[in-house]
Amino acid sequence: MVNDTESQREAQALLQNTTLYREFLAEREEILRHKWLESEKAGRDVGFDAALMDWITHHRSGWRSARQNREGGFGSR
Repeated sequence: MVNDTESQREAQALLQNTTLYREFLAEREEILRHKWLESEKAGRDVGFDAALMDWITHHRSGWRSARQNREGGFGSR
């Protein structure tokens, strides 16, 4: 049981150090920021799903391009 818990911790640490996971966290942060901004404009909570769809439709490709240019491309670390 202890070994199993230790293995889970090691797997979690490995996951958190991957480029893919860091990209996921950065994108999630942008979506949450977009949700906040859109909710402020609307005067109500627009909800995560609505903010997600709007962000993907209007901002994702530009955000990714800017991020790739700034960091030298996805997966280049």
